[in-house]
Amino acid sequence: MRYDSPFADRITAAVFFALGASMAWGGFIMDRLEIRQIHPASIPGLVPMILGVALMGCAVLLALGAEKAQRDSEDFADGSWRNLGFTAIWSFVFAVGLVSRIPFVVATAIYIAGFSGWFLIPAAPDTRGRVRALLFVVIFGAVTATAISALFRYGFLVRLP
Repeated sequence: MRYDSPFADRITAAVFFALGASMAWGGFIMDRLEIRQIHPASIPGLVPMILGVALMGCAVLLALGAEKAQRDSEDFADGSWRNLGFTAIWSFVFAVGLVSRIPFVVATAIYIAGFSGWFLIPAAPDTRGRVRALLFVVIFGAVTATAISALFRYGFLVRLP
């Protein structure tokens, strides 16, 4: 089976752009809280609007880079399905097995470190490189999880599980 990667990238970009536009529009028309004397910048739709615009920007970049990315069908034969399976299973483990069972920041650190380790550690050229990659993913997971937790707890005032 031969994949037409540029065509698939353009279709995916169109879908992501439409999804981002609907997120941005939905956030924009969401009810405001000025009626309750809450500052206008704390609108509930602000995060969906920002994420929608960011998704539209990523869709444009994907569409512009579609022609540059020439891939063989062998690239999809083994690695992509294995990576997709890992992503699905690891995300399920995070959502069902880790969140609410251990503190959110610890669960998120494990998830991020495991996910980035899946891709970075095997790509290292030698044992020393793998050790450095392992050290990097552990630190990256801890710092990123702490930042995410702080952002949601103190920035968005969301109680985390």
